[in-house]
Order: sequence, then C-alpha cells, then structure tokens
Amino acid sequence: MIPAPEAGRAGRGAGGGRGTGGRPRPAAFLDRDGTVIAEREYLAEPARVELVPGAAAALGRLQDAGYALVIITNQSGIARGFYGEEDFRAVQARLEELLREEGVHLDGTYFCPHDPEVTGPCDCRKPATGLYRRAAGELRIDLERSACIGDRVKDVLPARELGGAAILVRTGYGGQEEAGAPADVVVVEDLAAAADWVLEHGGE
Repeated sequence: MIPAPEAGRAGRGAGGGRGTGGRPRPAAFLDRDGTVIAEREYLAEPARVELVPGAAAALGRLQDAGYALVIITNQSGIARGFYGEEDFRAVQARLEELLREEGVHLDGTYFCPHDPEVTGPCDCRKPATGLYRRAAGELRIDLERSACIGDRVKDVLPARELGGAAILVRTGYGGQEEAGAPADVVVVEDLAAAADWVLEHGGE
C-alpha cells in the first residue's frame, strides 16, 4: 500500500516571521483557487496562474494593517494523481512571484494533499481545522481576531470552531455556494470587498 501523502507547508514568503514576538497577530486565512487566483480546475501549470482582479491590492491593505496572510488550500488533485506535489509548489511559487511584484508577501502556505475517497479521513482537509491550528502555532496568530476567506462554504466554516469571521466571496465557486451559506457567514463580491469588511469590523 502506498502511504497517504502528509499535509504540507509550501514555505513562507518574505513577510513571514513578523509575528514571532509580542502580541499574536490576527490573520487572513485565504483559500487560494477562486479566491486569490482565478479558478482553474486541478491547476498544475504555473503559466495559467492569474490573480483575481484587485486581489493583490486587497492583500496589501491587510498586510499593511498588520494581518498575517496565510493560504490554506485543499489539493485533492495530488491524492487523485492529477498532478504532483512539485506541480503544486511550482504553481504556488508563481503566485508568490506575482504578489511580490505588487509588494505583497505571504506569511505561510499550508495545503492538504488528501482525498477522503483515496487516502481516507484526515484532520487537515477543510473544513477541518488542523492546518489553521498548525499555522496559528507556527506564526503566532490570534485565531479569534482572524478571518477565514474563501469561495466555498467549507473554506469559511472553520471560523465557527476557531473564532473570528467567516467571509464567502462570490468569485470562483462562491456565486454557486452563496445560497447554501449559513446565516452567520458574511457574503461579499470578491477579495477586495472581503478586505474592506475585515478592516472595518475585525482585527484589533
């Protein structure tokens, strides 16, 4: 039997580590595909990475306000054999390159490579909270002042257990999922609008 791949961390951007001393920071926990970059099913080619319009500027505003920027992403295509971990990392490197060009640096990227039907259950596939708690410990994050932002309900449900805000964006699959979002989930147009909401209502 081939062992299931382990949940991973794709590294930390140049902005990482700023929360190592003093009071823990709030974080924007960000889904990747459909939220920060355009949705491409089972994306494995760096050349196809495209930022959602306004995403870099939105992340820059959150960064300037003291939020850690942390990608939490399900990547079941790895377990299904559609692409490998090296492909995921190449796509992630391209995303980080595009953000750096706009002066934005991710503090961390955490990914779940599992699929329940292939590798069995795990504690890292969203809406499970394993990766969020790992990030909180490694990056000194205050979960109750943080926000979970994504284009699927499962991306934002962790906020119910962790504390903080749950924000569904209508980009990616969000327009399809909006009707099924619980009443306590904030629904906004895109990442720019999510940043507006966070900066008005959350954080400090």
